[in-house]
Amino acid sequence: PTHSSKLSLLERKMKVESTVPLSCVSPPPPKPTNKSLLSVKETQRGIMFIKEQFPQLLGKALNLQRASAPLIVPAGSGINDDLNGERPVSFTAKSLPAANSVEIVQSLAKWKRMALAEYGFMPGEGIYTDMNAIRPNEDLDELHSLYVDQWDWELVMDPRDRTVAYLRSVVDRIYGAIVQLDAELHKMFPQLPALGLPDHITYVHAAELERRWPDKTPKQRESAIVAEQGAVFVGGIGGKLPIHGVPHDGRAPDYDDWSSDAEWGTGLNGDILLRYRPVCHCRPEDCCGDVAAFEVSSMGIRVDPPALRRQLELLGLTERERLMWHSRLLAGSFPQTIGGGIGQSRLCMFLLQKAHVGEVQTSVWPTDMVAKCKARGIFLL
Repeated sequence: PTHSSKLSLLERKMKVESTVPLSCVSPPPPKPTNKSLLSVKETQRGIMFIKEQFPQLLGKALNLQRASAPLIVPAGSGINDDLNGERPVSFTAKSLPAANSVEIVQSLAKWKRMALAEYGFMPGEGIYTDMNAIRPNEDLDELHSLYVDQWDWELVMDPRDRTVAYLRSVVDRIYGAIVQLDAELHKMFPQLPALGLPDHITYVHAAELERRWPDKTPKQRESAIVAEQGAVFVGGIGGKLPIHGVPHDGRAPDYDDWSSDAEWGTGLNGDILLRYRPVCHCRPEDCCGDVAAFEVSSMGIRVDPPALRRQLELLGLTERERLMWHSRLLAGSFPQTIGGGIGQSRLCMFLLQKAHVGEVQTSVWPTDMVAKCKARGIFLL
């Protein structure tokens, strides 16, 4: 069969399997207790195991090799990500001209694509990195920290594969690596109750969630769908939704493609969400009963020149076309890629069944949060 007929078969299969019957829904996950099921020493062993094993599983699943990544990049180059308008940490260095400040990275989405071009990677080949970042504008809670650590990955792809079917095939492999790691971790720590992760992840577009629950907030919709399905990829995040005319969540205009027409609606990106039963959720209004959506990854097929121009125009940011990174992409200097980030501390927190991300990473927290956690037997590193 031709390339296009292969895709059409995949896409027809995708439409049939897009919703898992409720009879197939996995049992609810155990609710974390205030007291960790693992000692501090066991927790450190678990963190080391996850951080050693998951990159190997991810690399094997997607044909990625590890690459060294920057902590700082030149300011004003367009390489750094402003995420959803967030302010990066910047400074000047005495060995650099006074006008040349540098920024601590917020993510590596654009740097990875540039690196793949410069390193000569071909379709089907990619990289993963250990990305560390500081996000000073983050609203701190049990899931969000000033310090961010994640496996940033990027894979060169054939431009003809800019389809939902290809996006799904990559998500399936990532989710499979998470399920496999969970199984291995339970051999190491049998005292941890089974998380009840389903064998397969469910796919749904953000517009479908809005149609189903028009009176709920986006976070409430996420919690409602993961309460049903256990593991969900919510797609089409960044573009305006049809009913309320606002995005499910914000996205920068220059990495994920959230505006192209696709088989399921608009956009070729999304988030991997897992069912989670929080102990100390700072936003209980976002829950569905006692269940919340736990985001472990944001990812997508990256913009091509038409999508970049369209998204910059939609957000009123066309002046970015003159920046070094953007002008190179528009000139066709970068390969077509798919990529994303998978939170290291997030994945450790979820798999080790912790109540707070501070149990698996060392950071700085508000004094009242530390006191409340201590009162509930939650030990922050």
